Amino acid sequence: MSAKVASYEEKMKKSITALESELDTVRVGRANPKVFDKVTVDYYGVDTPLAQVGNMTIPEAKILQIQPWEASMLKPIEKAIIAAELGLTPTNDGKIIRVIFPDLTEERRKQITKDVKKKGEDAKVSIRNIRRDGMDALKKIQKKSEISEDELKDLEDELQKITDKYVAQADKLIEAKNKDVLSL
Repeated sequence: MSAKVASYEEKMKKSITALESELDTVRVGRANPKVFDKVTVDYYGVDTPLAQVGNMTIPEAKILQIQPWEASMLKPIEKAIIAAELGLTPTNDGKIIRVIFPDLTEERRKQITKDVKKKGEDAKVSIRNIRRDGMDALKKIQKKSEISEDELKDLEDELQKITDKYVAQADKLIEAKNKDVLSL
């Protein structure tokens, strides 16, 4: 792979990585601590990720328990989960917080698959924008006579193949997540 195209491939990889982490936070009916990745708790005036203020365990497939490091954090954790609007209701027994992941309705599953497709489309648009930027940069280099017409054509073909590869990866991720959502 040429050095002129490598930086664009790196950017496309980052788009795929971002899509993967975005899809990890999608709730599919099983207890999954990654659903709380974007939830922050007010910890002595500092917004702190939920995972850093307590221990998360999954005692059963649909139950997630949060054992805060400090008992005083029970209420702030509970408030943060409710404020995140994840469709989950925490219960506080004075020592731990339990979050029960209810079964998803058919309507909710369809909505989640639409959301997943939208996230995937956003990632593919991002990848195509990176390709466009790369094509523009290659054409500028060619205009400066740093590369020949043939080299430009080869580099554009290489960039297109890389783009196709990452778009296909995004499609696979979307398909796998939607299959996961619909199979429960």
